[in-house]
Amino acid sequence: MPSRISGTIRASPSKSVTHRAIVLAALSGGPCTILRPLLSDDTLATVSGVQALGAKVDPTPDGLRIVGDRLQAPEHPVDARNSGTTLRLLAGVASLLPGTTVLTGDESLRSRPMGPLLEALVNLGANAISRGGDGRPPVEIRGVLRGGTTSIEGAISSQFVSSLFIACPLAKESSEIRVRPPVRSEPYLEMTRHIVRMFGGEIRVDDTLFRVPGGQRYRPRDLEVPGDFSAAAFPLAAAALTDGDVTVKGLDPDGPQGDRAVIEILRSFGAHVDVAADRVRARGGDLSARTVDVGATPDLFPILAVLATQARGESRFVNGAHLRFKESDRIAATVAMLRALGAHAAATEDGCIVRGPSKLRGGSVNSRGDHRILMAAAVAGLVADDAVDITDPWCFRVSYPSFLDDFRSLGALHAVVG
Repeated sequence: MPSRISGTIRASPSKSVTHRAIVLAALSGGPCTILRPLLSDDTLATVSGVQALGAKVDPTPDGLRIVGDRLQAPEHPVDARNSGTTLRLLAGVASLLPGTTVLTGDESLRSRPMGPLLEALVNLGANAISRGGDGRPPVEIRGVLRGGTTSIEGAISSQFVSSLFIACPLAKESSEIRVRPPVRSEPYLEMTRHIVRMFGGEIRVDDTLFRVPGGQRYRPRDLEVPGDFSAAAFPLAAAALTDGDVTVKGLDPDGPQGDRAVIEILRSFGAHVDVAADRVRARGGDLSARTVDVGATPDLFPILAVLATQARGESRFVNGAHLRFKESDRIAATVAMLRALGAHAAATEDGCIVRGPSKLRGGSVNSRGDHRILMAAAVAGLVADDAVDITDPWCFRVSYPSFLDDFRSLGALHAVVG
C-alpha cells in the first residue's frame, strides 16, 4: 500500500553464493561450516539435493555443517522443486558419480531448458538425457565425467557453465569449455570461479575459452556468505521511488556479485547513493530515464523497470532475451505487471520500453509464481494511488525470506491474505 520507507536493515544473505557453497562443501568431503547461509525455498532445495546424494547437512547456531565424503547416485529422483540453480548445479555433481541420477522439479522447473548442459556433459564423457523431451526435465545423468572438449552456448543461462566449472575440476582428465557468445550473466561465472578457487580449484581463462585441469580435489573450508545485492536492490530502489532514505548493511561493494551494479544504475537514474565499506545508502532524487543493459544483471530487471515508471522520459532495457527462461517469462510478466498498474510499458525482443513518469494506480497483479515479479509489484504498490493486490504472496520465500519483515521495519504498509 502507498508508503514512504526509511531506515536501516541488514542485507539478506546471497542466494547464489549459498547454492555454490553448499555444493562445493559437499564435493570437498568436509567437514565445512557455511556461516550465515540463506535458508530460502531455493537453497533448501539444494540442501535436500546434496542430502539425497549422500551428504550430511546439520544446522549449527550460525549456519550449516556439511560432510560429503560418501556421495553416490540415489535410488529415487532428486526433487529440485522450483530451483533452476539446484537442478543445474546438481546435474554436474551427478555426472561425477557412478550410477544413474534422475533430477526433476515442479511444473515450472520442468518447462525450463537443460539441453545445452546435457549436451556438454555427454561431450565430456557422461551420459545425460532428457526424460521430459526437448531438453527439458526430468533429466537422467549417468557418470562418470571423464573430461575433454566441449562448447556451450552462453545466451540462455550462465548456470549451465557454472555447473561445468564446479564438476570439471574433479574429472579424471583436463577439460576445455568454450562458451559461445553472447555470454549472458557473465558476473555469475566469475562468482562461481571465485568460490571454486576458495575451495582450492583452478580454472584458467582465455577470453571465452576456459581450461580446467583434471584430477583436482576440493579442500574443506568454512565460508561466510555475504549479503545479496539482488535482494538489496528492492529496498534500495524503493527508497529512490518513495523519496525515502534506506541503508542496507552487510554488503560488499567490491565483491564478485554482478548485481552490485545496482549502485551505479540507481545513480544513473538520479537517485542519491552513498557507499561505505559494508553498507549502501539510497535516497530519492530527480529521476530521469536511462537505457539499461541487463545482459549481465537479469535479476535486477523487474525492479529497475518499476523504477523507470517514475523516471522522466523513455527508458529502454536491452540484451535481456534470456529473461524469458527464468521462473516466468520475465519480460512478459514484468510488462503485464506494469501495465496492470497503469504504467506505459511495451515488451521488446530482449527487454522492454518504459515511459515515465506514470501515475500508478492500485490493482491486481499476477506474480506468475515468480518471486522477483512479486517483490517488484510490491515495491510498485508503495507509489501507487491505492492498494496493489498480488497473487501467490509467499513466493518471495524463494530468494528473500525476510522481504516482508524488512519492508515492514522500513515503514511499508501491507497485508497478506491467503
